Amino acid sequence: MTSCKEFHRRSIEDRDGFWTEQAALVDWHKPFSKVLDYSRPPFAKWFVGGETNLCHNAVDRHLAARGDQKAIVYISTEVDREISYTYRELHAEVNRLAAIMLGMGVKRGDRVIIYMPMIPEAAFAMLACARIGAIHSVVFGGFAAASLAARIDDAKPSLMITSDAGMRAGKIVPYKHLVDESIRLAKHPPSKVLLVDRKLDPGMTRVEGRDADYATLRAQHMNAQVPVTWMESSEPSYILYTSGTTGHPKGVQRDVGGYTVALAASMKHIYCGAPGETMFTTSDIGWVVGHSYIIYGPLLAGMTSILYEGTPIRPDAGIWWKIVADHKVSVMFSAPTAIRVLKKQDPAFLKKYDLSALRHLFLAGEPLDEPTHSWITEALGRPVIDHYWQTETGWPILSSMPGIEATPVKFGSPSFPAYGYDLRLLRESDASDAADGEKGVVAIVPPLPPGCMTTVWGDDARFVKTYFSTFSSKQVYSTFDWGIRDKDGYYFILGRTDDVINVAGHRLGTREIEEAVSAHPNVAEVAVVGVADNLKGQLPIAFVVLKDVSRTATPELRAQAEKDVMATVDKQLGAIGRPGRVHFVTALPKTRSGKMLRRSIQALAEGRDPGDLTTIEDPTALEQIKSVLAAK
Repeated sequence: MTSCKEFHRRSIEDRDGFWTEQAALVDWHKPFSKVLDYSRPPFAKWFVGGETNLCHNAVDRHLAARGDQKAIVYISTEVDREISYTYRELHAEVNRLAAIMLGMGVKRGDRVIIYMPMIPEAAFAMLACARIGAIHSVVFGGFAAASLAARIDDAKPSLMITSDAGMRAGKIVPYKHLVDESIRLAKHPPSKVLLVDRKLDPGMTRVEGRDADYATLRAQHMNAQVPVTWMESSEPSYILYTSGTTGHPKGVQRDVGGYTVALAASMKHIYCGAPGETMFTTSDIGWVVGHSYIIYGPLLAGMTSILYEGTPIRPDAGIWWKIVADHKVSVMFSAPTAIRVLKKQDPAFLKKYDLSALRHLFLAGEPLDEPTHSWITEALGRPVIDHYWQTETGWPILSSMPGIEATPVKFGSPSFPAYGYDLRLLRESDASDAADGEKGVVAIVPPLPPGCMTTVWGDDARFVKTYFSTFSSKQVYSTFDWGIRDKDGYYFILGRTDDVINVAGHRLGTREIEEAVSAHPNVAEVAVVGVADNLKGQLPIAFVVLKDVSRTATPELRAQAEKDVMATVDKQLGAIGRPGRVHFVTALPKTRSGKMLRRSIQALAEGRDPGDLTTIEDPTALEQIKSVLAAK
């Protein structure tokens, strides 16, 4: 076996040879004539002239060998339902929905917005779009009408696929009225809406002539056979919107061929998922992790993928581990935030189920602090792999690669640059290479590898300006994250470059301070933000959730707890990292996907508008922040 270092070196020095080998992992209707066209930097085209199809590779090509194997298992603790679809059954459902879409006038290259809860029809919709060459844009089910309208106007879809409602923590979350309002607000609304009626919202209304019922149309296309539309490798596969500094969402555009190859390779070299095994990714299809590792990645690998509608603690904190045991999950993918939620629960739930089938737990989405990494590794007794990537890249930038070499895990580190990424740590001052142990901006020398975004939808200039203009002296892709590399070559992500706190001239990543606070044995969760200070420029303020809240029951106990946390930071990081204040709350504000709303917390601490809160999981968490700030 080659080493990770050698594997990575070859991917940079012999791109054509390396990616030709990886491209053999997928089916090509027409072979590519050129591996990479980089004639217009920083725009890269991979597998030029080749024709393939994501749906064919994810579904059709498995029919002969594993048609009767489960492809998708839908588990909902919200509506108490479990349904399995074999590859043959999935193929039939995707053909039915593809036929419905063609009948509604959707053509190759048309955009289709999918605004759906975590139900099987959402997966069918994504795969049906890929089958006929339509470009899907999945919008997280929960965005407010104005946010949805902004995405409609940017994508200009011909069709929207939605549902009457979703479910979250036992509560019905109506969707349809938000769709109606978004279409009213949009300048370029879709002419048709396809509606999956779950019978959850009896008050739902339909618009005559625009809204079509999925169940009715499905019954008319039960025997549909829709041929695959073969796509040139560089044609768009989907658009996924991500927040921008301007407030106008950026449409991350992905190609077909490069993405298919990148995911197939990652399933082999990083996630080690084999045909016939089961993968459980706890994300939502509204986010990139859901696209890559609930829908496309596991199916490309011939695995069974778990589609889960529910929370990690309902009906109890053992539900995920029950799923792992019941379905013999070998590969699991979750987020650090979710693990920190579970850290506050009874540890007995982790010992209750047989997790012997589980080989790896992968975590990504935000920096994984060392205490949480250590805790979950010990609790599971399984390797826990922290890895780092972005919506823009579509697959990991930094990761250990157990499919290549079993390298030791360092807690709190996403290990090494993944193959294909010419990764650098650059000094902010002059874009020179940072030394070991020195902070730098995590950057990638282009061309970006296959699977990464190819541009911003409809705005090539924004793609260049946003991602390749951080340094005037060289054109590199900026991740906007600070990182550091130790003497063994392991990388650590320190937080966003725009979340760095400048305290009296000393630059501190919020990650560093959060990790120091987390070292206190009674801390379950923490968010640190930099707040403007007249004397020092900025001061770090910590908002902490304790495991044992009784220790803050009185003002005296709160004051002592605050001192204890500060003393821990002094010990871990030094007095320079000591928070100006430590506020105790019982919940931190997060989106429904588990992302911490640090910028909203910071805005409240500085007396500013917290901004768009349409995706907040628990509005009372933000009210707690307001209350503790008001009482200071």
